Amino acid sequence: METSSRKFLQTLLTTPSPSSMEMQIQKKWMNYVQSFAHKIKTDNAGNVIGILNPDAEFKLLLAGHCDEIGLIVTKIEDNGFVRFTKMGGISPKLAPGMKVDILGEEKTITGVIGANAQHHGGLKDDVQFEDLYIDCGAKSKDELEQYIHIGDLAVYKRTPEWLMDRYISGRGLDNRTGAFIVAEVLRKLSQTDVKVGVYAASTVNEETNMGGAYFAAAGIQPTMAIACDVTFATDYPGVNKAKHGDIRLDRGPVLAKGAPINRKVNQLLEQAAKRLQMKVQYELTPRSTGTDADKMRYTGPGVPVGLVSLPLRYMHSPVETASIQDIEEEIDLIVDMIANLDGTESLNPLDD
Repeated sequence: METSSRKFLQTLLTTPSPSSMEMQIQKKWMNYVQSFAHKIKTDNAGNVIGILNPDAEFKLLLAGHCDEIGLIVTKIEDNGFVRFTKMGGISPKLAPGMKVDILGEEKTITGVIGANAQHHGGLKDDVQFEDLYIDCGAKSKDELEQYIHIGDLAVYKRTPEWLMDRYISGRGLDNRTGAFIVAEVLRKLSQTDVKVGVYAASTVNEETNMGGAYFAAAGIQPTMAIACDVTFATDYPGVNKAKHGDIRLDRGPVLAKGAPINRKVNQLLEQAAKRLQMKVQYELTPRSTGTDADKMRYTGPGVPVGLVSLPLRYMHSPVETASIQDIEEEIDLIVDMIANLDGTESLNPLDD
């Protein structure tokens, strides 16, 4: 990975972006993309879209959401302890003992999620968020309310780790890696004679309502769309591969197969993989994908969609882990597919 690209990925992963509070990361994404995009577009949902060939009739939308799961303040106790619940699909079992940053409007406040000492009975086996609290070191509600309020968001205080210089681990790889990938695809395509319109969108709100993807696709009305997200790797101890499939790090990007996925979009991706002599993996999405693809598909007259995912270990935990090789191969796969489009392709599955 190029030094500048690696630095950009690190920037995204260290910028808090809980769902509905993506403004800071979006400004950084836009600052990176504007040096090579032909045009930059934003919308009232908070999406940022970098565009190549904005006048082309054939429009391909790439969506990688930049928001991450987080916590939301529900109450500040009189003694200064903070009650909270989840913002997105986050497990209470992973919270005890974690450090957090509460993103107040006036100031970011660091705290710790207390864990009852084992000597005092320890944690309940079925611990829930209402059993937990954040200790910011405040002595009173009045002291803490100078900085934070009910409805403020928080994220785990985690620094990304590079494992053996092969894997990247941290919080929120789901899906700030996707926002990174669509930006890098746009950057590489900007150096080619691409013949179609390319709309690389860093979308918002996927972890909570997927509204960002809907806004983006409704505004662009693309000819086709591809969501770039993450999927469950199953290559670590304790995972039932017979039930959950065999998805591994360093085995390449993952293509979805199922009712929501346009078969011709997958064929284009598979042709690109063949040209690159690249291995791809598959996951099944029989009814829906659980990604931005689901919302983009239902905009306008209907949009043919594909889903390309990055294998990810430990989904929705503070130590999500992905392969740099897989990230680079996903970028190369999508770049090759788009670079070989001439804008006359039919995505109607009934056309020969």
